[in-house]
Amino acid sequence: MKATIDWTGKASFKAASGSGHEVQMDGPPDHGGENLGPRPMEMLLMGLGGCSSFDVMSILQKSRQDVTACHAELEAERADAVPSVFTKIHLHFVVTGNNLKDNMVKRAVSLSAEKYCSASIMLEKAGVEITHSYEVRPA
Repeated sequence: MKATIDWTGKASFKAASGSGHEVQMDGPPDHGGENLGPRPMEMLLMGLGGCSSFDVMSILQKSRQDVTACHAELEAERADAVPSVFTKIHLHFVVTGNNLKDNMVKRAVSLSAEKYCSASIMLEKAGVEITHSYEVRPA
């Protein structure tokens, strides 16, 4: 896996993935940023959410659950001192579908957290407390 990061002025950078996708990142205004894109730590949080959501949906699809929507809400706390690392992250999944089985959603969230989500497992090994919750809604 590869990525490149190019400075585009002030506190702004363009990140390119090895698969050819680009995203603009920017620092906060109090650090010279112009709000041209998400902050790098926001990108890390969004990456965690994407990784875990991918796992949850893959598991539910393989379990033949009729999912019509999967929404993940992430909330993180950071250390007050520099480096301002993540200390706690909570992921809450709202899974909507037809005749969804609660135990299947619970299993998918647990498997992602404990076995499949590389981002989550890596952050936990670095000392971040990561918790998960979910709710099931009818379509």
